[in-house]
Amino acid sequence: MNAVLLIILCLVASSCRQTPPAEAVSEEDPAAAQKARMLARADSLELPTSYEGPPGDPLVHHASAYAKIMCSAVFITGLDADFAAANVGGFASPFEERPNMGKPEVDFKRKAVSITLPNGITRTAIYTGDQSQGCVTLPVGEKELHFKPTKIARKLPDANKTPWPMGDVTSDTPSLPGMDLAKVKQAVDTAFAGDGMTAAFVVTYQGKIIGERYADGITKDTPLESWSMGKSLTATMMGVLINQGVYTLDQPAPIPEWQKDGDPRAAIRISDLLHMSSGLRFRAPQDPDFDPALGYPDHLYVYTAGENIFQWTAGRGQQWPPNTIGRYRNCDPVLTNYLVRLGVEKRSEKYHEFPQRAIFDKIGIRTMIMETDSYGNFLTQGYEFASARDWARLGNLYLQDGVWNGERILPEGFVKFVSTLAEPWVKDGRPVYGGFFWINGDGNRPIPKDAYMMLGAGGQSTTIIPSHDLVIVRLGHYKGAPGSGPSLDNAYKLLMEAIPVKK
Repeated sequence: MNAVLLIILCLVASSCRQTPPAEAVSEEDPAAAQKARMLARADSLELPTSYEGPPGDPLVHHASAYAKIMCSAVFITGLDADFAAANVGGFASPFEERPNMGKPEVDFKRKAVSITLPNGITRTAIYTGDQSQGCVTLPVGEKELHFKPTKIARKLPDANKTPWPMGDVTSDTPSLPGMDLAKVKQAVDTAFAGDGMTAAFVVTYQGKIIGERYADGITKDTPLESWSMGKSLTATMMGVLINQGVYTLDQPAPIPEWQKDGDPRAAIRISDLLHMSSGLRFRAPQDPDFDPALGYPDHLYVYTAGENIFQWTAGRGQQWPPNTIGRYRNCDPVLTNYLVRLGVEKRSEKYHEFPQRAIFDKIGIRTMIMETDSYGNFLTQGYEFASARDWARLGNLYLQDGVWNGERILPEGFVKFVSTLAEPWVKDGRPVYGGFFWINGDGNRPIPKDAYMMLGAGGQSTTIIPSHDLVIVRLGHYKGAPGSGPSLDNAYKLLMEAIPVKK
C-alpha cells in the first residue's frame, strides 16, 4: 500500500492507533492504566466508518469566535473591550491565537465587532438587540443573518417589587436551625480568594439566598459568560417537551437526516444524546485521545461555522454503536437543540420565545440570553449568558424535582434521570456524567457523591446538593479558570461544615 495512503487511513481510523494494552501500563500509574483500558474498549467497539473534519481555515474559525465573544462581552455583559480581549472566552477563541488576528474593531453605533485577519478576511459579529438572540457571527462575506431576530417579552412582574425567587426582593439573610452563618460568609469570601477572577457567587439554602457577592462592576443582573452550563439548559428544554408529551426519553431521536432506510443513526435514542453517548464521529478537545495536530475539532466548529449547524451536525457519521461509549462532544447537545426546534415548530409555536414562555417566565428568570448560529438555531451547548441569580433559579427548579409553585415543569423522574450516572461513562471507568449534568461520582470534589452540576469552561458552575438543600453558583472570567477550582473547593468545604445534612 502507498505509504501516504496508509498514513491518511490511520488518521481517520483509530484502529491504526497504537493504544498500549492496559496490562502494559504500570499499575503504579492508575490514571494511565484506566485511560489505556478506556481506549482499548473504545477500539474494540469502533465501527468501520470514515471521518471528514470541518472545512475551512482554523484561524478564520478562531476569528469567528473572537468576534462573537467580544461582541457579547461588550454589548451583553458590559465589559471594557480591552479587558474582554485579555480575559474572557478563551475556550472557543484561544488566547494564544489572538495575537495572530487583528485587533477587535468595536462599532458602538452599529453594535458589532469585526476581526480582520492578515489575509484580509473579516469576521463580524452583530448584536441582535436587547432581549433578543445576543451576538451572532455573520458567515464569511455576508452582511445579513439568515433569520430575523426576535425580541423576547418577559411576562414577569417588576423584579424590584417582587419577593425572591420570582423577583429580587430579599429579606435579611435567614438564620435557619443548625446553619453557621459566619462560616457561610467565610465560604463566599473564599470563593473570591486567589487569582480565580470570580465575578459572582450565590448560595441558596432551602431556596433562600444565604450568601451572595459580586466583583467590582458586576451586579445581580449582569449576564455573564456561562459556556457549557447551557447544556443543562438544553436538557431542561427537552424535559419540558417530554413533560408536554412531544417526546419520550427512550424514543429514537427523530432527526430528519437519519430517517432513510438502513441508516444506523436511526437507532440513537434521545436518552443517548442526553447521556453524551450517541457514538457519532465528532472530534473534541475533551476526547481522551484528542490530537490537535489532526486539525480543527468539530466540537469548536459548531460555534464558529457560518452554516446551519443543526444540519451540519446531523451529517456526522457513526463511530460507535449508541449507548456504548461516553464522550463529551458537542454533537449531542446540538442535536438535542435541533429536536427542540423541530418539536416547538411542529406545534406552530415561536421557537425563540419557547424557553422564556415555557421555563423562564415560570421561575423568574429575566437575564438569560440564548445565542444562535446565523440561521437562528440556539447554540446553548455554550453560547448563553445569564446572571448568577438566574442560574440559581434554574438550579432550584432541579432541587425541587422539576416543580415550581406547585406546577410540574419537568416530568416525573426527569431530575433523577439527569442526576444518575450514565452507564456508558461508568463502563469507561469515568463515573462523572449523567444527562447533560456532571455528577461527583468519583468524589473528586469535596461535596457528596450524589451532587450534580451544570459546568462550563472557565470555571462556571451551578452545583445542586440535595442532601444539604443547597444550590451554589460560581461565575467568573475565563482567564481565571486555573485558580478558580481550588477556591471553589475551599468554599465547598466550608459550606459542607456550615449547612447540616437534611434529615
